Amino acid sequence: MLDLFSIKQRFGIIGNSEPLNRAIEMAVKVAPTDLTVLITGESGVGKEFFPQIIHAESARKHSKYVAVNCGAIPEGTIDSELFGHEKGSFTGAVEARKGYFEEANGGTIFLDEVAELPLATQVRLLRVLQTGEFIRVGSSKPQKTNVRVVAATNVDLHKAIAEGRFREDLYYRLSTVPIVIPPLRQRKEDIHLLFRKFASDVSVNCNMPVIRLDEGARALLENYYWKGNIRQLKNVAEQISVLEPSRLISEDVLRRYLPVEGIGSTPIVMNENKREDYADERELLYKVLFDMKRDISDVKRMLLEVMRGSGTTYEERHSEPAPVAGYLPTTVAYNKPEAQETIGEEVFDDPRPLSKEDVQREAIVKALRRTGGRRKEAAKELFMSERTLYRKIKDLGIDEI
Repeated sequence: MLDLFSIKQRFGIIGNSEPLNRAIEMAVKVAPTDLTVLITGESGVGKEFFPQIIHAESARKHSKYVAVNCGAIPEGTIDSELFGHEKGSFTGAVEARKGYFEEANGGTIFLDEVAELPLATQVRLLRVLQTGEFIRVGSSKPQKTNVRVVAATNVDLHKAIAEGRFREDLYYRLSTVPIVIPPLRQRKEDIHLLFRKFASDVSVNCNMPVIRLDEGARALLENYYWKGNIRQLKNVAEQISVLEPSRLISEDVLRRYLPVEGIGSTPIVMNENKREDYADERELLYKVLFDMKRDISDVKRMLLEVMRGSGTTYEERHSEPAPVAGYLPTTVAYNKPEAQETIGEEVFDDPRPLSKEDVQREAIVKALRRTGGRRKEAAKELFMSERTLYRKIKDLGIDEI
């Protein structure tokens, strides 16, 4: 019978929730085989513990365990780091060097953030998984390696495949056995246990009494969204332990350490997309306001140039003072009949009110035009994720730029 308690104790895993126990059980069951495993889950959920469990419970436990953060290695050197290189194969290669796959021969290699691998490197990895062969950079001689591959990512690989950023054949090779690590908000019964553990660690390390939560604070803690998962929870526990003079923490005190947009009860957890839309729409409206301010400044400058050419001044043309620089005017003078100026065929007088959708559509179209239709750059400019931009383009009926 599987002893989950001893495994959790051995690897420092805290929690008794069903999704967590199910993930650990899968890791232990697949460990004796040599099947590749793909571990998925949000950032901060503790994915790094599961490759260690798989290695320790396998027949390879006495061989090397090599962990590689694929996202931390520059694209230009990733092939050399993983597969090695020959002397003189590139500038700075003063001697031959083994790669991680060669070093881990007979053991287990953990590829964290595997979705960050360049497409060319994905092809090399696929060959290793299919044939057990690799070629050093600068060599033409294939070499054999016998490694167990465990990969992890917090990226939606199905979306990455659809966007051409990840190979579909590699996905099926890696995900022979998929293990999904649940986010903290799906482990409500574990949240307080983890908080107490982190608070206790600070108490021991800093030689101070441990903090405790009253009932209201505990309810708030367990119903919070925890977008950063365990990593965010640990950060909050450490901050409160060090900064708060009282050792009994109330709901009001705890609330000061939690970003407002994450506080809520169960419906907040169930409506993640709605909350994301609200935040993105707010940022988008801020962006529109700044664009409007810039556009108004440009129009004002153009009109002043026209006025100078006709020998009149701004004060002579307008009875009210000019707007103060740095602020949006509450009333735009161009809406007055006597102040209408025609440039080409455009007249700056449109009485139609703009809806929120109109404003969002205009901002997205402008961003796409400025970036030449590149959605990734447009999303960055609009302070939103690519996924949200794709959805808004569809919802607002925006044609391809």
